[in-house]
Amino acid sequence: MKIITCKGEALLKKELKGDFNFFIKEANTNQNSKGYGLIRDKNKLSPEVASIASVGYGLAALVIGVERKWIAYKKAYERANRTLDTLLNNLESVHGFFYHFVNMKTAKREWNSEVSIIDTGILICGSILAGEYFEGEVKEKAEQLYKNVNWNWYRDKNCNQFYMGYLPEKGFSGHWDMYAEQLMLYVLGVASPTYPVDKSMYNDFKKPITDYGEIKNILYTYCGTLFTYQYSHAWIDFRGRKDSNGIDWFENSIKATLANRKYCMENSNTYRTFGENSWGLTACVGPEGYSGEFGAMPAFSKLDGNDGTISPSGAAGSIVFTPELSIKALENYYNHFPKFWCKYGFKDAYNLEGERAWYAKECIGIDKGISMIMIENYLTGLIWKYFMKNKYIIEGLDKLNITQKKRKVEKV
Repeated sequence: MKIITCKGEALLKKELKGDFNFFIKEANTNQNSKGYGLIRDKNKLSPEVASIASVGYGLAALVIGVERKWIAYKKAYERANRTLDTLLNNLESVHGFFYHFVNMKTAKREWNSEVSIIDTGILICGSILAGEYFEGEVKEKAEQLYKNVNWNWYRDKNCNQFYMGYLPEKGFSGHWDMYAEQLMLYVLGVASPTYPVDKSMYNDFKKPITDYGEIKNILYTYCGTLFTYQYSHAWIDFRGRKDSNGIDWFENSIKATLANRKYCMENSNTYRTFGENSWGLTACVGPEGYSGEFGAMPAFSKLDGNDGTISPSGAAGSIVFTPELSIKALENYYNHFPKFWCKYGFKDAYNLEGERAWYAKECIGIDKGISMIMIENYLTGLIWKYFMKNKYIIEGLDKLNITQKKRKVEKV
């Protein structure tokens, strides 16, 4: 069988369309359902379970789809509007925060999942984006959704940090006590017109810094998994901004991405999946199930969760940081591993460590979402353009003193 190769921008657009289709086709579109607009966590297994983060990314998909003429403006507007009705009127919430996983049809809690601050944050970001793009009722409803969130309720006043999770049966657990994907939470929290948190929260989580070989001064996360350097950047354009301590979060994500690739290259003798064009350790499904422990140095973790699994969302989600290197990795996956491809673009992950190569059966919403948004941002800057129009986002960045540097920002 002849393998048809695909490269560069053509491949990016092919993956982008597949990502878009995931969010369009894996959604509840029954207008009589309480779960209208909810989007599956994954396209295989657990068909009745939606993830609220998937819904946030799905709202971004509507914006991308209109701009690329993959969906009519009127249809996308109505879908966004009705989805927000579901979120405001049918989805179970606690102080404005939502359960991580909900039933596609009933909009009720699934799997005894936690009330998730970070997944609510992603959902709010997607809603804000849709509001800025579609305006009208969509913007009004998105703002109401944001105003409903009581950020202070999720804050531990004893250490001035957000808790990590909440279960009604057990209460709060863990803390966002060090840098990870949560930057969006401080921007949203300090700018809230109803329940603002103090800007000091931004200064009260740990920001460890170290070198990785020739890559200097990396502000790193617990297990060095790439999504932690990507998620807030999908929405917030940190390019050309520094905080009052001189931290450039965008530049830091470039360094972390380069370190992740370097780690994979240095460990290619241990894991044959790893290599110069097969890198990007990030949370994804592996042969033993989903894991958030796939990561690279620098990290606090011993990285004993690694098993050789690589997700294309690692490279795709970092394309704004390392465009040439990310494109080469995606070209490698597409042109040399045809079983890695499906109707929604790349499957979630692959692993070459066993007797037979393993490929994930499913696509997962959060991995499709970060790939989709970052590819679009790389190609056009669309998501950044509209998200950064929101007055609360600009106000939040200003309050945190994450301000524009006095130089012209080059386009990605």
